[in-house]
Amino acid sequence: MRVVIPGGTGQVGAMLRRALKSAGHEVVVLSRRPSGPDEVAWDGRTQGAWTKEIDGSDAVINLAGRSVSCRYTEANLLAMMDSRVDSARVVGEAIAGAQRPPRVWLQMSTATVYAHRHDAANDEAHGVIGGAEDGVPDYWAYSVEIAKRWERTQAEAVTPDTRKVALRAAMVMSPDRGGVFSVLSRMTRLGIGGPVAGGRQYVSWIHERDFVRAVEFLIEREDIEGPVNLAAPVPLPQRAFMRELRGAWGMPLGLPATKAMAELGAFVLRSDTELLLKSRRVVPGRLLDAGFTFEQPEWGGAAAELVARTRA
Repeated sequence: MRVVIPGGTGQVGAMLRRALKSAGHEVVVLSRRPSGPDEVAWDGRTQGAWTKEIDGSDAVINLAGRSVSCRYTEANLLAMMDSRVDSARVVGEAIAGAQRPPRVWLQMSTATVYAHRHDAANDEAHGVIGGAEDGVPDYWAYSVEIAKRWERTQAEAVTPDTRKVALRAAMVMSPDRGGVFSVLSRMTRLGIGGPVAGGRQYVSWIHERDFVRAVEFLIEREDIEGPVNLAAPVPLPQRAFMRELRGAWGMPLGLPATKAMAELGAFVLRSDTELLLKSRRVVPGRLLDAGFTFEQPEWGGAAAELVARTRA
């Protein structure tokens, strides 16, 4: 199988590339700064020579978009929006113009599209789309709008011969340096991996192996299209999430942080508190209904496995 991954040089792209190549597939990565034999240049905004990689491929997995690990300034939020919408648009145009279009286009999206809530889990059928919640910062609605326009751009692309799936992904946990698991583990080992702002907010996550397996599953399942939640079936409150991670690292204590302390820490790390404070209670309804089974459904076991590999 020939797979093209626009924006595949980040943590998730590197993980997918490793797994797909190990399974014997041909992988081509579209990158703004290509550096290897299987990487091809593109700018994420305009058509170019890269479109010939799409023509004749079996699957396209578009991961392109500015990192969310930054301060949510007006300029950065606009860059997040433009990079996601523009890349989805040009990928759709390339597929529409291909003589031999791919049979499936998997478009990265985000579980952030759902509302901040504690009362019930969000699946694809009954989940509440965010943007109108009370008591949250106004700019959180912009993050939701980014996700909605990201998905809408894919949905509106005219690709009648290509099935389209939007991957509403939770945080992907792998031991790769710089990934979210690496950052959370460093906090834990420094003794600051306690509850943040009380820790009631839910954390949704997915183990890297289950993410890869879900992508492979969705490529093969020709009866599935539209939004699909890529998240483990057991989200948990942040205080419990960090307690399990501390246990995996053998750290008995984790200092708690108030909302103000979280805001200060996010400022120092040039990140944003939405990543810590928004309650993302997301479950994989469509995957489970389709018969997908998770190797790591619960965070305790997943954390232990990731810590063991990090140590090794």
